[in-house]
Amino acid sequence: MKKRQMNRDWIATARTLSEALPYLQRYDGSIVVIKLGGNAMGSDEAMDTFARDVVLMQQVGVNPVIVHGGGPMINQMLDKLDIKSDFVGGKRVTDEATIEVVEMVLSGRVNKRIVQAINAQGGKGVGLSGKDASLITCDPADPALGLVGNPSEINTSILHTLFNDDAIPVIAPLGAGRNGETFNINGDTAAGAIAAALKADRLLLLTDIDGVRDESGEVVTELTADQIRQMTREGTISGGMIPKTETALAAIDGGVRAVVILDGRAPNAVLLELYTEHGAGSLIRPR
Repeated sequence: MKKRQMNRDWIATARTLSEALPYLQRYDGSIVVIKLGGNAMGSDEAMDTFARDVVLMQQVGVNPVIVHGGGPMINQMLDKLDIKSDFVGGKRVTDEATIEVVEMVLSGRVNKRIVQAINAQGGKGVGLSGKDASLITCDPADPALGLVGNPSEINTSILHTLFNDDAIPVIAPLGAGRNGETFNINGDTAAGAIAAALKADRLLLLTDIDGVRDESGEVVTELTADQIRQMTREGTISGGMIPKTETALAAIDGGVRAVVILDGRAPNAVLLELYTEHGAGSLIRPR
């Protein structure tokens, strides 16, 4: 009985690999930008699974780019250092003391954890922030937010160099101002700007929710940009989903072929989205 069960499991695995062939061919040579949210990083086991999936993607011909957040980790460090952090419109007010902590946590602890996980799976992860090689140049987002920036220029040359070296860029969402300032950037915004500059095939926004929901609370698996705008006007899309859908629309307007909002806590979410007919989360297309 046990042997028959093992045989069935292996046959199912082989069938899954065979059914993935059209999707492997579809994404061969493509660029996929993945935004990994701080809440989606989870346990060490979840991080290892995510890293293995990313390395697998690269092995079958995809050029993955990881852009990560780290809000929960920043909050922990600010609390530990007894630095007060305020929010305006859901965005963190970033002063000189806060930006030092943000850079330390994002470029240090969080970035290197992801790089190490990728390298442990046989990949070649390379950690960067938007300040490296003038990757992201920022303008101030809002004077009320302090050192929070909006990407104004993306220099993708370093990313293409890393692709040619079979490396996987892991990017902390920080940028340089025109006068040498360090700016904190919303992770979704940074990922969308990078994806648009690269004309990526896909932008995957991994978060702690499983997609865009309709008025009845069901996840909508495919949407157009016009449907997103209509659902926002009607109030169906609200709260924390609005910044993500705004990022999706901006990325699509910038040349990204499609954006997916999906639950990064689900095992193998990236592989399910790219290499199965069912997919995962909500796929947003231009039309």
